[in-house]
Amino acid sequence: MSTQTIDTTAPVIVRLATTVDAPAALVWALHTDVEAWPRWNPDIEQARLDGGPLTGPGASFGWRTHGLDITSTVRELVPGRRIVWGGPANGVEGVHVWSFEPAGDGRVTVRTEESWSGPAVEAMPEALEQALRESLERWLDHLRATAESAHLAATAR
Repeated sequence: MSTQTIDTTAPVIVRLATTVDAPAALVWALHTDVEAWPRWNPDIEQARLDGGPLTGPGASFGWRTHGLDITSTVRELVPGRRIVWGGPANGVEGVHVWSFEPAGDGRVTVRTEESWSGPAVEAMPEALEQALRESLERWLDHLRATAESAHLAATAR
């Protein structure tokens, strides 16, 4: 299987990473439980899987963020390690890569990179890059805070 990547020629590309003080399995489970996203990420208004769990390429899910309805299709899935999804929304073609790498001492580094292309993006790339960067920073912050809180709660028992 070839490794899927973002569109490296897109006018908007954002790459970010954070290290989470929680086990990789916990972080992966939170991140791939699409229907639970609105419970821990206030930027996501709703999310639903189409036809079952994220089992591999071709699985799709619909979600709403910042008033925008998006349907994403999984392009690659390596359980516990990597997920790539993409799809069009309002004239923007997005490709999103997430990877989860053990960082030692029970921590995990979460890396995200996303590309946006299309006429809407070409019209105002700087503004859209800033919006995407802020959105992904918040997503990573919420994921980290939720995973670390759940991990602390589990270890305190």
